[in-house]
Amino acid sequence: MVDATACENQTTLNWSHSGPSLVVEGDNLGVLRSLPDETFRLIYIDPPFNTGKTQVRHSLKTMRSATGNRLGYKGERYETVKGATLAYDDTFDDYWAFLKPRLMEAWRLLTDDGTLYLHLDYREVHYAKVYLDSIFGSHCFLNEIIWAYDYGAKARTKWPTKHDNILVYVKNSENYIFNTQNVEGEPYKTPGLRLSPSATDVLPSDVWWHTIVATMGKEKTGYPTQKPEGILRRIIQASSEPGDWVLDFFAGSGTTGAVAHALGRKFVMIDQNPESLVTIKARLSPHLRSSANIEEDVRIYAASPSKRGLV
Repeated sequence: MVDATACENQTTLNWSHSGPSLVVEGDNLGVLRSLPDETFRLIYIDPPFNTGKTQVRHSLKTMRSATGNRLGYKGERYETVKGATLAYDDTFDDYWAFLKPRLMEAWRLLTDDGTLYLHLDYREVHYAKVYLDSIFGSHCFLNEIIWAYDYGAKARTKWPTKHDNILVYVKNSENYIFNTQNVEGEPYKTPGLRLSPSATDVLPSDVWWHTIVATMGKEKTGYPTQKPEGILRRIIQASSEPGDWVLDFFAGSGTTGAVAHALGRKFVMIDQNPESLVTIKARLSPHLRSSANIEEDVRIYAASPSKRGLV
């Protein structure tokens, strides 16, 4: 299984390739430095975007109510109740002093045939491309994926921003996993964006049209910056195999782990926000209830000095 101890600057994990998946609450850099070289075939990270804002999300719950202002199936009335408020400060005095050592660890932890997906937006992605070229080599740059969505603030003084950027790097440009046969295809469209009469599924391009997590959708956790399962499903299907280890060290709401588990992969997720741990536990529990012993599938560990040990 997993035995863990914490010290001031580093968390030491007696991690085993044959052991359970792991969720760690603590400083990700210390945890990363404790993991062995070439452990993960896939790393996906969605670090803070350095927006300079406080990111806030509310959890919402819809319930039947005789006085509700929403009508549903067969005329039933419903009301929406606002739950807990989750927030974090997305501002860094020196963003790249924070991110660079973590990207170096990501390179070290990738297997020789491994792939990194770095999810950012227009504010920092160009700096990231230059820095990752210096770590991996420009020849190991595979793609820049544009995730386009129909949500975002209206702008009057510039073009509205309605996309994120995902940089894809492989550790070895001559040997990496890319399972086109496992990726859910998209209908083929003729010029003018009309479906062809003989539409067949084709491999998605590097522009992914996918909605954000719907406010009232079943995926919604209320956690700030939650990413949709569809984006992670495509990434995990393409760049890993069942039984592989997947790493996300900015775990947030736990989308990576939830999708990885559903697809038969093992995972390590790390986040220093206690609210992340609460959200992940709640999100994973329904998927693990069929297990005779939940700890055979996932261990959850608090690595912060004030509360060390399994939780």
